[in-house]
Amino acid sequence: MSLIPQEFIQELLARTDIVDVVGRSVQLKKAGTNYKGLCPFHAEKSPSFTVSPSKQFYHCFGCGAHGTAVGFLMDHLALSFPDAVRELASQAGMTVPETPQDPRQAQQTREQRSLKLNLREVLEQANQFYRDQLRATPRAVAYLKGRGLSGKIAGQFGLGYAPDDWQGLARVFPNYDADTLIQAGLVVARDAQGETLEPGALEGRAVARRYDRLRDRITFPIRNAQGELIGFGGRILDRGEPKYLNSPETPLFHKGEELYGLFEGRAAIQRQGYVLVVEGYLDVIALAQHGVGNAVATLGTACTTEHVRKLFRHCGQIVFSFDGDAAGQKAAARALETALPALGDERSVKFLFLPPEHDPDTFVRTFGADAFEREVGRAQPLSVFLLDTLADGLALATAEGRAQAIARARPLIALLPDSTLKSQIVGEFAKRLQTPLTELRQALALPAGRHASVPAGPAQPAQGRASGAASRAARMSGLRTDHARTAMRILLTHPGLWASLSASQHELLMQDGSSTRQLANWLEARLDAFPDISASALWEGLRVDGLLEAAQALGSGDLLDMEADDLQQDLLGAIFSIELAWVKQRQQELTHTGLIDEQAKLEYLSLSSRLVELSQKLPRL
Repeated sequence: MSLIPQEFIQELLARTDIVDVVGRSVQLKKAGTNYKGLCPFHAEKSPSFTVSPSKQFYHCFGCGAHGTAVGFLMDHLALSFPDAVRELASQAGMTVPETPQDPRQAQQTREQRSLKLNLREVLEQANQFYRDQLRATPRAVAYLKGRGLSGKIAGQFGLGYAPDDWQGLARVFPNYDADTLIQAGLVVARDAQGETLEPGALEGRAVARRYDRLRDRITFPIRNAQGELIGFGGRILDRGEPKYLNSPETPLFHKGEELYGLFEGRAAIQRQGYVLVVEGYLDVIALAQHGVGNAVATLGTACTTEHVRKLFRHCGQIVFSFDGDAAGQKAAARALETALPALGDERSVKFLFLPPEHDPDTFVRTFGADAFEREVGRAQPLSVFLLDTLADGLALATAEGRAQAIARARPLIALLPDSTLKSQIVGEFAKRLQTPLTELRQALALPAGRHASVPAGPAQPAQGRASGAASRAARMSGLRTDHARTAMRILLTHPGLWASLSASQHELLMQDGSSTRQLANWLEARLDAFPDISASALWEGLRVDGLLEAAQALGSGDLLDMEADDLQQDLLGAIFSIELAWVKQRQQELTHTGLIDEQAKLEYLSLSSRLVELSQKLPRL
């Protein structure tokens, strides 16, 4: 990504009309200064999808999808960032430049591209061989029919059969000793000691034995979101281990990032508004045959946060499906932990537990698609599953049980990004524990938060001055965080307002200990380098530097319909509120020391004067 200069991206977006780009896929109608249509990222009957030609952004007020013309091509057409930039550049008659590379680095880049191209060609040749073998092998066809699969669905997913032959691929590749077959993951290589050589570690190693990785297995071609073949899965026909076998890690295939069925299911996922994550290839295919085409499966590994983030680029809701037994509960707990860092106010995760005797494949074959959809409708929201997990097996009526639940919660709650969802979950947890919210937030090491309430009860003077000071400090820190989030929401959508703030106000945002500190420091550096950068180019800079998720979590897209002038007062109000909270906290710290020296007294008086000024300014804002 970083090889495409920021100046080019800025110029490209300035010459691109996002209405034209989005309008090729979405029917848009003029609505005031903007355009509206049905969101392509989730199912809806009334339009909540808005495109702003002046700001060059799209935003859905239903599912939260938000971005630039580049982002739309990436999310809607599943293009990579460089490919999306090249597509827009082609439409604008521009050539994508690349920053100069030294000759050695340029040569390495060319070699890597050439290798990947060769690997894809090899995989496609193997895939055609496997498909031909399936048609010629009645036993393999009978197995698929026995699983309830039709020839049509087998063709749709490109199923094949790897023959029971140690070197069956030699029929396709006369040069069976070519290292490309090993690098593609098709052939296993062993050295003289019998040790397996990984596809990326062949250099300088002598290969003593080679044989096909997949033998006597149904083959499942694995494609990335762009539809490119990157590897294979194999399922044994009879009894034996391992039941499933996947391609190893290769230059094309990284199982912690890819999902089976995502390419085939993209249209259904967008149409349904959610994606169903199941455990196996055959679950995905059986569901698709019965009309549930929005399912994907992980590839021999537990679901990762990268998987979750990739799925959220296609829709706003993920439903994990697990067996109802102990193993299913354990897998769901792992998925819960994985999903937490990727959640936000406009994203949701649910958990579907089928009866222990069923998986999605057998359930949909036995009861049909409508019954399965009803089960999906009864899926458990993540918040409920999380709270049930925290309380599982504990006696919450006892102090010991509550303490154990809080200890369980601390690392999980810490994974959640700051959001209204996080506040709601903590609030529900406090109710379950019958513990005051402020006390729970302290136990979880969370700021008190703007909306935290203190339940009525008797005063507790025995806690002492230090405890009270710590509570007030946490409360002030929470206020600063809330106001900093408001300020950054505005600035990331209207970066021109940064220049309207003073240097000391910049420092307030960049030095504050809130979750927006990194974004504020990044924004200043970016605006120093590109003072006239547009909001859309700014957001593509966030993507390149790995900060787009943090920016999207703030909900800046909700400000799409507002102009910078209309938000100036809100921005100043947020900045003054941050300073006000800081002044009050600093005064409390000075008071706690007893104001025993003259310097402390002078600082306290100066802060009091500033407090009066801020208190007079804020009501007017």
